[in-house]
Amino acid sequence: MAGINLVKGQKIDLTKGNAGLSNVIVGLGWDPAEPARGFFGVKKQANIDCDASALLLSENGKLTNKLNLVCFHNKQNANSSVVHSGDNLTGEGDGDDEQIKVNLKAIPADVHKVLVVVNIYDAVNRKQDFGMIKSAYIRIVNASGNSELVKFNLTDNYTGFTALICGELYRHGEEWKFAAIGEGAHAAHINQLAERYI
Repeated sequence: MAGINLVKGQKIDLTKGNAGLSNVIVGLGWDPAEPARGFFGVKKQANIDCDASALLLSENGKLTNKLNLVCFHNKQNANSSVVHSGDNLTGEGDGDDEQIKVNLKAIPADVHKVLVVVNIYDAVNRKQDFGMIKSAYIRIVNASGNSELVKFNLTDNYTGFTALICGELYRHGEEWKFAAIGEGAHAAHINQLAERYI
């Protein structure tokens, strides 16, 4: 069953009307765009290695603990309520390229937002940016039964950007909502992006 397709800036309730929803999977996907053709045929470009990460932010939008940056080099937060599935190096093939598992009910009380971002690994040296990526999306799946709840296709032109702020799960009273953000950013490494929130 396909979920609700969101547009940039849209917000949706996840837990309201979804009694018992606690374990969700944040799936991210992308494909390499077609390489530009040179004079002698196809210009070869290095694989674009996109890395998904989650920043667990406090009520005032701060990263208060270095373990609250869940990414390829720190695969889970302190109580394992947010867990990264591991690194996909190419983005080839169908389906999610990377997944982050989130247990909404177990997220520590001082975490109010789970901001999901994607960076291009070694973007500066490889001269790569998100203009070289197509069909990027973020989706939220109910881990119980694998039904897709929402999906947001990132269709803007992200040429020149080395990071994408895809969307966020956030608390609203006792409920959890999802916001489709879809903003490009300049951050050659996830640690640089994380510094904005310290």
